[in-house]
Amino acid sequence: GWMADRFGARTVFRAALGNHDEVETINYPPINMRGRRYYTFARKNVRFFVLDTNVLDASQLRWAEAALQQAPEEWKIAYFHHPLYGNAGRHGSNVDLRVLLEPLLVKYGVHVVFSGHDHVYERLTPQRGIHYFVTGSSGQLRKGDLRKADTTAAGFDQDQAFMLVEVVGDQMYFEVVSRTGVTVDMGQIRRVTSRIGT
Repeated sequence: GWMADRFGARTVFRAALGNHDEVETINYPPINMRGRRYYTFARKNVRFFVLDTNVLDASQLRWAEAALQQAPEEWKIAYFHHPLYGNAGRHGSNVDLRVLLEPLLVKYGVHVVFSGHDHVYERLTPQRGIHYFVTGSSGQLRKGDLRKADTTAAGFDQDQAFMLVEVVGDQMYFEVVSRTGVTVDMGQIRRVTSRIGT
């Protein structure tokens, strides 16, 4: 079927630790963490930064700043478990993490941030020039948990869903598909190289 076409043998998993994961998970070969709690990798013109928000200590923050500063790729995308912004009822925004991470993400021009933790899908309105997504509904769904607010650009909490993303030049295209194959959100993000007023 169409899933096999999109997720064939070429799929490479690159995980971030969640709050239910044991630290030893970093040594599990199929998820390609290679013994690291946090790491970076590039794919064409995109640099990814994978963080461990379970334990966001000073050494990880120093590493993240150096990695962000040195990245030559056009796109910078970060992903980690706990959302800095979000309007789900169970957890929502993690303000403590936001205070630590957001200044770095803004300073070094991160364009997009993906997180999970809340078992819903939510696309936030851009915050300080960054596009935030909560993509936690592919596991156990928390139906009705999303409390839409002014910062909610789109959301879906009625069924499990997953997100497909493709970066082409200065555009990132995304589509969110429910368990039954229905597109529940889609759009594109244009890479902005300067952020006036941030």
